[in-house]
Amino acid sequence: MNKILHPAATRGQANYGWLQAKYSFSFANYFDPNRVQFGLLRVLNDDVVAPAMGFGTHPHQNMEIVTIPQSGAVKHKDSMGNEGVVAAGDIQVMSAGSGVQHSEQNASTTEDLKLFQIWVFPETENVQPRYDQKKIASLVKPNTISTVVKPRNEANENDLWIHQQAYFNIGEFSEDTTTTYSLNQPTNGIYLLVIHGTVNVDNETLSDRDAIGIWDTDQVELNISEGSKLLLIEVPMN
Repeated sequence: MNKILHPAATRGQANYGWLQAKYSFSFANYFDPNRVQFGLLRVLNDDVVAPAMGFGTHPHQNMEIVTIPQSGAVKHKDSMGNEGVVAAGDIQVMSAGSGVQHSEQNASTTEDLKLFQIWVFPETENVQPRYDQKKIASLVKPNTISTVVKPRNEANENDLWIHQQAYFNIGEFSEDTTTTYSLNQPTNGIYLLVIHGTVNVDNETLSDRDAIGIWDTDQVELNISEGSKLLLIEVPMN
């Protein structure tokens, strides 16, 4: 087993006034040659967007984009004709493929929007762009690690999926729990971010927004404290 620790305080950060961002990997004006990506996980941004502000219309191409609001709601509009709101408790996926433009605004004029924006390189380029979203509550079972996004080839018509052999998992724990996460594919690794709470993994204790990357193993044991919430992303390492 190999691992890399990313304590919360070591993330890149930026304050644009309307946007306060924490970057797990190099992004925008933050660059660390040792933190460009984890396997095919390219971006994990922890953003706070001021009321009525947001990202104007901009392009993406050949990237699988997953957005998970933590509080508040995102007003989304794109060049595929999709328009609506993605609220805390929802998860959104967008395959940029051959090219798409979209905008993301804080839907509230009074409250901050807090969200994770995550990018994964696709396994197939220039696919037809697509969009989908669902309620997380229908996907996440209590006190276990639940897959909320999976590869296209494993998905049924009700699943959220992306064009990559990657798995997005959420865990919400109302009691102390010991569990084992078994990787779906032997050449994948996992990137575990503690949204809040405490998790012990491979003799490392992680707290709010701490993260760890683990690879060259087929399973990982997690000791999770009551009240914890986790984001666990399994991705190909090359």
